[in-house]
Amino acid sequence: MQINLDHTINSGQVFLWEKFDSVWYGINGGDVLAVDADNPKLVSSFVKSDYDLFRDNDEFNHVIKSISKDKTIKDATRKFSGLRLMRQDPFQCYISFIASSNSNLQNIKSSLKNITKKFGDKVKFNNKEFYTFPEPKKLAKATKQELLSCGLGYRVPFVMKASNLVSTSHIDFDYLKKADYLTAKESLLQVFGIGDKVADCILLFSLEKLEAFPLDRWIIRSLQQYYPGRFSFEGKTITKNKYQTLHQEIVQYFGPYAGYCQQFLFKLIRESNQKKWL
Repeated sequence: MQINLDHTINSGQVFLWEKFDSVWYGINGGDVLAVDADNPKLVSSFVKSDYDLFRDNDEFNHVIKSISKDKTIKDATRKFSGLRLMRQDPFQCYISFIASSNSNLQNIKSSLKNITKKFGDKVKFNNKEFYTFPEPKKLAKATKQELLSCGLGYRVPFVMKASNLVSTSHIDFDYLKKADYLTAKESLLQVFGIGDKVADCILLFSLEKLEAFPLDRWIIRSLQQYYPGRFSFEGKTITKNKYQTLHQEIVQYFGPYAGYCQQFLFKLIRESNQKKWL
């Protein structure tokens, strides 16, 4: 099935991508990727690496068939046909979603771009200048003032401690990729500044956990709007126990590729409210 690059990039998964004519350029850890919207199967890499960026091994047709449980998802997969999950650099994804808490897309993008300019390496790719995402050890050495200047606000101590845990191998992404969902999530939840939603974003977008289903206010709104009465929403707030219960109900209903449903529902509710993307 054809990849729709615009739908994919503009679906809340990534922040450090920008479009020049028909080509999207994205920072992916220490690399810069170029993907032509007219031919997204060809991914060019600054460091000449090969990527399964769009998770072709997931057998997308099978995924769509598996998640199409009802009219809402069937309509969303048709409306946003070609929307894929992207396989991201784990450290960049980890820091990006820690920086995303209680923020909006434009502010997240701005603070992350500031991080790359201050701590990343400047490279020239296809006659354009980019800054790569810093390595964990470099970001772990950043001062509070340096990070404040990036626009991170109260998230500065989160980023400092999270970077240090990776640089000292207390958080090991290779191990988390191999671990089961609950084990990996519990490890991430020990990190200062990571709650259920941020953990699920990191797990889904970079650690191979396709049953992760990040529950932010947009997704909760979409579930209440499109699935009234199906899932548990007693009370005004989503406590940790309610989050876990809701996640279990969602995976039981949508199946092992529930994370793909989350992306289609997120795209659907944001578009219906005419929210801006990258």
